[in-house]
Amino acid sequence: MEFRIDRRSGVAAYQQIVQQTKQALRLGVLVPGDQLPTAKEVAATSAVNPNTTLKAYRELDREGLVELRPGLGTFVRQSLALPQAGADSPLRGELEAWMDRAHEAGLEQEDVTALVTSVMEERYAETRAAAGSRGQGR
Repeated sequence: MEFRIDRRSGVAAYQQIVQQTKQALRLGVLVPGDQLPTAKEVAATSAVNPNTTLKAYRELDREGLVELRPGLGTFVRQSLALPQAGADSPLRGELEAWMDRAHEAGLEQEDVTALVTSVMEERYAETRAAAGSRGQGR
């Protein structure tokens, strides 16, 4: 796994490493037992301070997603992958087809991001509201 650090994003480098690791866990790219690159390897490929990577790995360890083994490395402890979100899932295929149509329609990446974010916020706001109303009845 190679981390891509966007220094113009406004997101701290360690948070980007955490986010990219979680994304890899959700997509099944990383599975329990996999070893994450060492801080020295990340420094060489992504030009971040080794302490930045260690900070990210400690955060992932606190969340129970990885295990720090002194002298051995950092290993994935838990997957976040759901079968519905896998690389060969029907949902991913539908999303790829939709993205193809959006591209053919002339939408730029930022247009697609805005559209997807808008719909996602609407749909998940309904879910959060429903969960909140169930919690108030307790």
